[in-house]
Amino acid sequence: MSSAAKQNYTLFDHLLELRTRLLHAVLGVLVVFCSLVYFTQDIYQYVAQPLLAVMPADTQMIATDVASPFFTPFKLTIVISVFVAMPYILYQLWSFIAPGLYKNEKRLIAPLMFGSTLLFYGGIAFAYYVVFPIVFAFFSSVAPEGVTIATDISSYLDFVLKLFFAFGVAFEIPIAIILMCWTGVTTPDSLRTKRPYIVVGAFVIGMLLTPPDIISQTMLAVPMLLLFEVGIIIASLYYRADEESESKEKQ
Repeated sequence: MSSAAKQNYTLFDHLLELRTRLLHAVLGVLVVFCSLVYFTQDIYQYVAQPLLAVMPADTQMIATDVASPFFTPFKLTIVISVFVAMPYILYQLWSFIAPGLYKNEKRLIAPLMFGSTLLFYGGIAFAYYVVFPIVFAFFSSVAPEGVTIATDISSYLDFVLKLFFAFGVAFEIPIAIILMCWTGVTTPDSLRTKRPYIVVGAFVIGMLLTPPDIISQTMLAVPMLLLFEVGIIIASLYYRADEESESKEKQ
């Protein structure tokens, strides 16, 4: 067999492996979805609780579209299924890339994947339990006199999913910093000197990823800054360990 044919065969094997891993990931999401589909209404009721808790007693959420009462909880259940199946999805990703990694790379990537999952869940939990009650209470309190609060269920879902995604991604900052330092893009000392720019950037990102209110923007920017400091500390530990191992190898 020629070298070109051998390379094509190897590429074909990788594509087959990638397809298998993607199918397994999709199957995992489907299994979770089938387990949750019976509870679609209960799941939406739970996600809507932060808003329902601060709405006036004589008001309720509404559905302005005929199919919204069915499709909105259904859509939420699909998204929740992806969130729940995220560890399995990351495991499939790990199984695909692990054979091509060195031993020291495997020692770093495995905990990073585990940590990224916990941080993503932590961001969603922070948004639901901390941000939503404050933001919705503020919105309800500033409603003009004579205005009845009756939020559309579809609009509410779009709003909370946007915040879930924003906080889930923002909480991945330590992972991003560790990866940048590990790959040599930057160093912990270089990041420390850029703190003033990071502060401004955090509030700009908070403005872009959250609704146009100062509360949710600030409540996203402040955790991002704290996680930035955590990422620098962890990256410094990895960076120092790499330097020590390199010096030992030279000796």
